[in-house]
Amino acid sequence: MDEPDAPRRGGLRPAAPRREVVLALEQLLVGYGEPVCAPVDVDVAAGEALCLVGANGAGKSTVLRAVAGLLDPLGGRVRLRGAPVDERSARFRREVACVFDEDAWFAELSVAEHLELVARGHGVRDVVGAVDAELAAQRLTDAADQLPVSLSSGQKRRLLLAAALVRPRAVLLLDEPEQRLDPPGREALAERLVAERDAGTALVLATHDVVLLRRVATRAVVVDDRPDGRPCRVVDAEEAARVVSDPVR
Repeated sequence: MDEPDAPRRGGLRPAAPRREVVLALEQLLVGYGEPVCAPVDVDVAAGEALCLVGANGAGKSTVLRAVAGLLDPLGGRVRLRGAPVDERSARFRREVACVFDEDAWFAELSVAEHLELVARGHGVRDVVGAVDAELAAQRLTDAADQLPVSLSSGQKRRLLLAAALVRPRAVLLLDEPEQRLDPPGREALAERLVAERDAGTALVLATHDVVLLRRVATRAVVVDDRPDGRPCRVVDAEEAARVVSDPVR
């Protein structure tokens, strides 16, 4: 029996699976009047997870906000399936779910009502089932009838995650999603993001968590101000973990 990597008859090897590029960051330069970091030049395919790593203040969140269409680039561009990102477009909002550090919920709605509104707005068929499942996944079932203002900081973070995950999505953008989560919450987050990646979602996340990085990332970008003017380095998960452990390296 042939080995798995043996050439096919005629000396030809099977073609490698084609990557379905979903997001492309093309010489993306970000900042507020002046660049905060070197350009970022990388793409992300379906089923891949790209982590943004670097020291505090390096520009990871700024890059992520530009990818989300919340900040105009100083140079370069971001494309979603070949088209420029437009946070206001129905297509972008249909495909891209985001978790940033802002309290992005409806203060007058309960936890469950907020998730129901998000699910209905994105065309989820079984709204009640989807919301109940997400409440359970985020350990928020007992808080379903509470207003967001009454939640603990960890519960608020899990509500933001639930709102992004209760709806359909092709792209998931997360800014340090591990923040304010306890150890069980971080473990559940890692498992969920691995499942998202393996199901074909394209993930881009900024993180300082080495465990999360090693479990989830397929590649990483080291966000820094390169003195040689070249784009930020694209590295594997192990090199990124070393950068997180020693950001001045």
